[in-house]
This record gives sequence, C-alpha cells and structure tokens, in this order.
Amino acid sequence: MSLQGKTAFITGGGKNLGALVASQLAAEGANIAIHYHGASTTKAAGSLQIFANVLEDFGKLDIVVNTVGMVLKKPLVDISEQDYDSMFAVNSKSAFFITQEAAKAVEDGGKIVNIVTALLAAYTGYYTAYQGSKGPVEWFTKGLSKEFMSRGLLDLYAQETEDSIAYLKSGAIDGRLTKIEDIGH
Repeated sequence: MSLQGKTAFITGGGKNLGALVASQLAAEGANIAIHYHGASTTKAAGSLQIFANVLEDFGKLDIVVNTVGMVLKKPLVDISEQDYDSMFAVNSKSAFFITQEAAKAVEDGGKIVNIVTALLAAYTGYYTAYQGSKGPVEWFTKGLSKEFMSRGLLDLYAQETEDSIAYLKSGAIDGRLTKIEDIGH
C-alpha cells in the first residue's frame, strides 16, 4: 500500500510501538510527524497546540495513530492515588483529547487509530490501573465509530491471528479465553 503524499501523526512515536508504526508508515511513503514529549496531551490546550503545530508544518493531516501510554505493573494494594491519577491522565484523558483534535484535523476518509492493549482481553494480574485506564479508550473509540461513520475516520478492528490468540490464552486462567457462558457462573 502506498501512502505517498499522505501525512501521518503518531503520538508516542519516539520509541517502542509508536516508533515502529512511524517507521512502517514512512516506509510506505507517508510524511511523518511525531509527538514524543513536550506539550502535555493530558490537557485539552496541549493537544490543541500539538495539532496546530502539525497542521502548520504539514498543511494537512490524513492519519493519526495514538500510541501514548504509560504502563504500571504493581499489586492493587500498592497503587497510590497519584499512580491512579497519572495512569488515567496519560492513558484515558490524553487519548480523549488527542482523538478530539484528530477529529477536527483529519480530512474525511482519513484514519484515526487509538492503540489500546491486548491486556484488556487477557486475565493478567498486577496491571489493574493500566488495564482500567485503557478500557475507557476502547469504549469511547467504539462509540465514536458511529459518530464518525459518515466521515470514514475510524478503523476499529485489528486482524486476529493465531499468534495473538495464543498470546492472550497464555496469560489467561486455565490457558483459555473467557466465553460468554463463563460470565454467568
């Protein structure tokens, strides 16, 4: 697929998954804007400024991939109020403001992608605050798919592969994924 002439903005694009996404989109020919650190995406004004800068520098925006996130692996009883507030500010609040500004900036037919986490589907201990803070992103992204449907902006579903299913099962109790019937028991 060629992305020649398209402009992609990757939040959290300086390392890890964001850097890989940026590299792949660049290899496909996209012009790349990266947010790594600086203006806070946890404030509406920070996200507004970031998008204003990208539009000033590139003139248009076709793709936004939000990979901003902060992971915390800690027992529930050791999670402080500050830990909780930080996790929700970075993982939920920033994703909301990034998506809000992306919806204003991305042209119809463009794409807005919010990266959540496979841990939402796994049954894994010690990531309580992380999983809890990423859950709202999944739900508001699903809701926005209806709001933005006529504009063709959101792609929600990643392809499930045998590897991804095996990974999720490896972290699950009894080595299997939860079935709907399990919830009532």
